[in-house]
Amino acid sequence: MAFEAVDELLADGLELPLGGKTYRVPAPSAEIGLRTTAIMQAAAVAADGGQADEQVLADAAERDLYRDVLGSAHDEMVANGVQWTALKHAAITAMVWIVQSKEAAERYWNSGGDPSRLAPNRAARRSSDAASSTRSRGSTSGTKPRQGQRQGAKGAPRRK
Repeated sequence: MAFEAVDELLADGLELPLGGKTYRVPAPSAEIGLRTTAIMQAAAVAADGGQADEQVLADAAERDLYRDVLGSAHDEMVANGVQWTALKHAAITAMVWIVQSKEAAERYWNSGGDPSRLAPNRAARRSSDAASSTRSRGSTSGTKPRQGQRQGAKGAPRRK
C-alpha cells in the first residue's frame, strides 16, 4: 500500500449559504491554521479566568482574523453587502472548522451561534434512557447511628 497525495485527500472547504448565495471558504494555510488554533486556545484560557498568552492575543488584534479564516469568501461577502452578524457568524464557523472539525463547524452554523442550541436541553437529558434507568446508590459506609443518638453535621453520631 502506498501513501496517497494528502493534498488531494484533504482538499476541502466550507460551503456556507447566506442570503440566497453559497460562499466557499477555502482550506486555510498552515500559518493561518496554527495562528487560529493558538488564538482560540488563548481565548478559552482567558474565558476560564486563566492567564492567557498576551502576545498571542495581541497578535490577533493586529491581524484581520476574520479575513484570514474566510479567505476569498470574505471579500465576496463584503462586496455583496452581507450584514456584520452574518459575516461574524461565518468567520466563527470557519474558526470552529479550523480548530475542531467540519462536523463541529456545521453544528455551530446550524445553531445560529446560540450555545443553548448546541447541547441537548435539560428536558431532553432527563428523558433519555440513560438518565431514567440509572439507580441512585445508597450509603456504602455500612454504619448506622445507634438508636437514640443524633447525627452530627457529617453523619457521625454526636456524643452527649
